[in-house]
Formats: sequence, structure tokens, C-alpha cells
Amino acid sequence: MISVTNKTLQDLEFHTILETISNKCTTEIGQQKAQEIVPFKDKEALLLELAQTSEYVASYSNNNAIPNHGFESITKDLQFLGIEDSFLDASSFKKIAHVAETANTLLLFLRKFQEYYPKLYFKSSTIENTKEIAKHIDTVFDKYGEIKDSASPDLVNIRRNMQLVRGKINQSFGTALTQYNSSGYLDDIKETVVENRRVLAVLAMYRKKVKGSVLGSSKTGSIVYIEPEATLRYSRELSDLEQDEREEIIRILKKLTNQIRPYKDLLLEYQNFLAAVDLISAKAKYANAINAILPTITEEKRLYFREAFHPILYLTNKVKNEVIHPQTIELDNQSRIIVISGPNAGGKTISLKTIGLLQLMLQSGILIPVHERSSTFLFDRILTDIGDNQSIENHLSTYSYRLKNMNYFLKKCNSKTLFLIDEFGTGSDPELGGALAETFLEEFYAREAFGIITTHYTNLKILANELPFATNANMLFDEKTLEPLYKLHLGQAGSSFTFEVAQKNGIPFGLINRAKKKIEGSKVRFDKTIATLQKERSKLEKTSQNLKEEESKAREESKKMESINAKIQDKLERYQELYDANQRLIYLGQRLDDISEKYFNNKDKKTLIGDFLKMVEIENSKRKKITKREKIAKEKVEKQIIEEVKEKVAEIRTEKKEKKIKAQKNEAEKPKVILKVGDRVRMNDGKAIGTIDKIEKNKATVNYGIFTSKVNLDQLEYIQPV
Repeated sequence: MISVTNKTLQDLEFHTILETISNKCTTEIGQQKAQEIVPFKDKEALLLELAQTSEYVASYSNNNAIPNHGFESITKDLQFLGIEDSFLDASSFKKIAHVAETANTLLLFLRKFQEYYPKLYFKSSTIENTKEIAKHIDTVFDKYGEIKDSASPDLVNIRRNMQLVRGKINQSFGTALTQYNSSGYLDDIKETVVENRRVLAVLAMYRKKVKGSVLGSSKTGSIVYIEPEATLRYSRELSDLEQDEREEIIRILKKLTNQIRPYKDLLLEYQNFLAAVDLISAKAKYANAINAILPTITEEKRLYFREAFHPILYLTNKVKNEVIHPQTIELDNQSRIIVISGPNAGGKTISLKTIGLLQLMLQSGILIPVHERSSTFLFDRILTDIGDNQSIENHLSTYSYRLKNMNYFLKKCNSKTLFLIDEFGTGSDPELGGALAETFLEEFYAREAFGIITTHYTNLKILANELPFATNANMLFDEKTLEPLYKLHLGQAGSSFTFEVAQKNGIPFGLINRAKKKIEGSKVRFDKTIATLQKERSKLEKTSQNLKEEESKAREESKKMESINAKIQDKLERYQELYDANQRLIYLGQRLDDISEKYFNNKDKKTLIGDFLKMVEIENSKRKKITKREKIAKEKVEKQIIEEVKEKVAEIRTEKKEKKIKAQKNEAEKPKVILKVGDRVRMNDGKAIGTIDKIEKNKATVNYGIFTSKVNLDQLEYIQPV
């Protein structure tokens, strides 16, 4: 499906991506598979791999985490299993058991959660799930990897006899130790172990007094190590039993090997499955580290990478805590070729490499760091010419090598090709090299290939402007400082800022003017015009950003005003309804008052009842049939009005309370008037004013005209005479 040369992989630093993914694998086979990743030939296999990686990434954010899939390689064990009459050792069976158990656990998990992981389940659906392998191995080995006594009836008997003989050895040795120690024949250490056998540490002078087999002596020769005669007989018996045990174990392992041998192909399938999942897991971990996703892959010939990051630069800057600038770029049938121009160190090559590397990663089954609304289609070829291409081995100059590369491009380039060329046309005479580069570009254009090139050549910028389905682009620079903004702008060529950068770096102005005179005025004016346009573009960008911010603020203010207006309108409507209701009640009150007054004057009950019924009938004729919805709305309005009234009443009460407290405070602060007979007074909480007729002790008799009252003097308030 896709053809990519080693040079393209090298130009785009694809090996660095593979190295990072390989380091995230947990198995040796997985690491090896990661290093061998290449672009997929088959589209269906590619889409399946991308979907599986995307599903694994999703497992990080749900509650159904994928089980562990780590394992130790059994490749050599399986090869040995293929040899007739061979048998595996305990360590091999331990690895095989682990692979089988891990694979079956994962197979059962994916079957259970196939709705969450349909593509990963599809990968496992054809693999047999069996417990027979584990069952055979568990019959022979315990959980520590040791052969069980129950592995065979003969092994049980052998090990039981070995235990009995070891008991006799210990007993006979203990008897000899006690006997010779009491005789004073032993050294202070009494005993030691030689060749895995217990021996007596006998003083050399008494060696002939101790019966047994000499197994060695100390470095000085003062101590002789002797195995007692009684113990020696049992040791020989134990050696025979140990030999029987070894032979029985070999027989058991051979039998187990023959039982496992039919599962050789299945075990290999298990290992390959786990290694594939390990690689998918590593890709998912890498995707998680660079915030990568699966963009939409379409049949339409359109590449649209929005907010795309260079993955290597992303991780490097993340470690350094530096900012990395994303790029947005689009190639389609209406804009197949983009010519990026502008000064060096502005990010042209990084932009070029970002697009090429992301497309290459995607077509190799690796998720890429772009915005979720990005999309692309699958190219048949990716051709690159990036960096220093001098070939020392072939004695070719940079230009000769580039021409050879262009020749390869011309042979392979078609409508499903993505070509990426850095510093197009350099390496030869600017006039002649530029003319040849222009011809190459016209040829690529005629073949409807998609591509991005970077250049300083004016004629290529002009050509891109003239071709209907090609476009210029430039990397934005600050118009004052000439510092790069690392932002790609489509639709306009970029100036190289040759003289501006020279001036910024301290080159004398006189020398710059002399250089300008040495070239055609039209070229200087053209480059100056482009530079001016770029400066204007930068200003427009800033102005546009400011306008967007102002527009956003104005929109927020508008929303606030609309909200306030709606609230005011709502209140006005409710107050109008309240006013209408009150007016109606006032009218009814007045009507009722008229009827009451009429009855008061004539005492005619019949007329009273008639007038009242007439009033009721008039009111009923005005009523409308209220629907349930209207009733609910009315109740809601009434409820809101009641709530507002309650709030207002509460405010009034609070205000009155505050006034009362203030008045009491002011009263307390007033100088106290000594009351006497004849003073005009009133009670603190009353309104009626009277005159003091008589004062007795603490009480005063206050005359109100109609009646008199005795009140405590401290409850009276002095009233100034009018």
C-alpha cells in the first residue's frame, strides 16, 4: 500500500519514535517488534491496528483496565520441544505455565468485555482458550516451581525412604558425636560439613581412634574430618535413593514434555498474541505521553492536521519545561503544493518534518498528536529530501546527490504521493539551480502530487503564486524584533529578511547598502515588499486577536444586559398583573360598600340579595375558563409575588427595627428632663398626651382630660410646649 525508503525514515527520524516505543515494551519480543515497525502495506490491517491502539488508550480512562500481559520468552523452549525424545527442565515449564495462564486470562477478559474492546477482542477471537496446559503442569509442579512428591507413586516412596534414611544418619551421627566428644578426641568446633555431608572435627593425634571415612583435613593439618562408620553406611543408602529420585524426576519430566508437546503451536500463538498486545500497549503509553489520537481517515484526498505537534520535540520540550508551538496545515485538491519561505531558524524545516513524520507514524499504526477534528487520507508513497545530502561514499557533492534524488522523485511521483523537500534548489548557481527547481516543481504539479517544500528562491515563490492549485506560506516573525513566532501562515510568501537580519546583527549600514546595489533593484524591491507584507500581516494578526478579545467581552456584556432586561420585563409584567388584581378588588370593595350603604338606609333584604346576586353574575360573566397550565402559571406568579412581598415586608421590618433601635439610642443619649407638676407628657410607647397633676414618690398622676392614670415616671416622655 505504501512505499517508503530508508532515506525517508532517516530524514524524518522515525527510528527515534521506534526507540521510544520499544522502551515502553515490557517484553524482549515486544521491544524487538517495536524496532521492526514499518508502514503497513494493507489498509485493513492498518485501520485495525490503529483502532486497537485507540481502544487500549481508552482503557486508561475507564474502570475495565486490561490485565497484565508480561511474560518471559519461551522461543528456545518451544524449539527444544520440537526435538523428538527431548525433555524440558523445571524452569522451562514454569515459563510455559506463566505464558499459558497470562494468555488465557487475557482471552477471557476480552471475551467478557468485547463491547468495550471489540477490535482487541477480534484479535483474540480465533485463539483457543484451554486450561489443559496449566492442569498438566500443576499436576507435577507446586506453586514454587518444585516437583511435587505426588508427581508419581514411585517418587512418593523414594522421598519417604530418603526422609527415613536422613533420620537414621542424624541419629547415628549424634551417637558418634557424643561418644568421641566424651573421649576428648574432637576439636572445639566438634563437627562441620564437607561435600554436603556431616563430619566429625577429629584432632589429628586421635585420627586412628575414630572409625570412619576421612573426607579431608584443615589447612594446618591439625584437624581431620571423618564421617563416622555407622553414618557412612546410611549415607551410601541415601546416595542410592538420590540417584533413584533423579531418574524418577527425568521420567516424570519426559512424560510431562510429551503431554505438553501437542500444544507447541498453541503456545507459540499465545506468545505471539501477548507480544502483539505488549506492542499495542507500548504504542498506547506513547500516545498517552504525547496526547495522541486517531484522526479521521477518509477516502477524500485531503490532509488536514490541526494543532499538530512534532512528537520528538514535544517530549523534549516537556522535559525542559519549554513551550512548543503547534502547526495547522491543509493539503487538498485545491491546494496540493505549499511553498514555505522566510528566514532560517523560523521553523520551516520543523513544520515540514512534523507533517511528514505524523503521516508516516499514522500509516505505521501509531497514533499522532493532533486536534480531534483532524483528518487525512493514506498516501501510496512518501518521498523526502531533507538535510545535508552529501554522499562521501559515492563521491557525490550535495547538488549531485540532490539531483539523483530528484530523478528518483520523477520516477516514483504520482497523484497519491506526498513529497517533502527542504531548501529546494540549493547547492548550485542560484539562477540555474532555481530554474531547474522551478521545472521540477512544475512536473510534480502536473502529476497532481501533494507536497510541501521550503525555499529562499524568489522564482519558486512567484510560481506558487501563479499555479492555481499551489500556494505560498511563511513562518511569521515579530515585525520589530525579527524574532520567529513559529507560526505557519498560508497564502503569502515569506521574506528572507536578509538585510534586516544583517542590520539587526550589527553589520554596518554602509556595507548593507553596497550589497543592495550589487543585485537587481527589482529583487530588492520584491523582497522588501514581501517583508513589508509580512510585517503588516503580523500587525493584522495582533489587531485581529485584540478585536476577537473585544468582541468576546462585548458579547458577554450583551448577554448580561439581555438577562437584566428579561428580569426587568418579567417584574413589570408581574407588577401589572398585581396592579390589575388590586384594581379589581378595589372595584368589588366599592360595589359591596354601595350595596351595604343602600341596605343600611332601606333595610330591604330582598333588594340586598338581588343586588348582591346581580354583582356576582356580572363578575362571573367576566371570568374565563382557566386551563390547568394557566392555573399553574398563575399560581407560580402569585407565589413569586408572595415571595417578593415577604422579602419586602422583611426589609420593612428590618428597617423599622433599625429605626427603633436608633431612636432608643438617641433617646438614651438625650439629657434626662426632671418632670414636675404641670408638664405635658406621654408614655414611651403611646400617642396620647396628658398633664401631670400630682407626683407621689416614683409615680405620677397624668390627666388626659377624659380620664386620669397613674404611671411610673421612667415610662413618661416630656413633651415640649407648643
